[in-house]
Amino acid sequence: MTLEASDDREENATDRLIRGTTKLVVCCVALIAAVVSYRHAYAVVTEYGESGITAIMIPLTIDGLVYAASMVILHSARVGIKAPWLAWLLLWVGITATLAANIAHGWQNGVVGSIVAAWPAVALVGCYEMLMWLVRSNAYRRPESDSGTNDVDQQAIHAYQESVRIGSPLSERRLAERFGKSRRWARAIMEKSANEEDDK
Repeated sequence: MTLEASDDREENATDRLIRGTTKLVVCCVALIAAVVSYRHAYAVVTEYGESGITAIMIPLTIDGLVYAASMVILHSARVGIKAPWLAWLLLWVGITATLAANIAHGWQNGVVGSIVAAWPAVALVGCYEMLMWLVRSNAYRRPESDSGTNDVDQQAIHAYQESVRIGSPLSERRLAERFGKSRRWARAIMEKSANEEDDK
């Protein structure tokens, strides 16, 4: 084994350790913050007249909105397309709603109480978005790391077909940038993709 290969192997192992431990800590913090944030939102909802199953479900819709919007943004990153504006809008609506519910819960204890009550929501959203960033960044790196063992053309064809399938086709420029190739190469990939679709 060459010294360069050994260094690459060590770097990959270190990178996996960093990413793995970060994901573990982020998930643990997010779980704790989610429970506390849910309790705060539930208290606010019940205080303002809701009860029973409605009071239980409303706080779930807030964090569920953040999750759903983030998943759409993550999927867009994985296939190399621009995330829809609605996903970004709903993500920020969900973040604003969860912050508002937690601040409202602590408002009776003044500014400091509101800050303390809002902290779990900040931690939850922050940890969740960091986790999504880790997953997205890994998705962006995958074409380069797999290029030695997999056919890059086939990866590109699959990515382009997936973008067409969801109704947001990759442009020549974006396809070329994603795989570090020329626009002429991207154009050929798009033609191959169209030919494969015609043959089906």
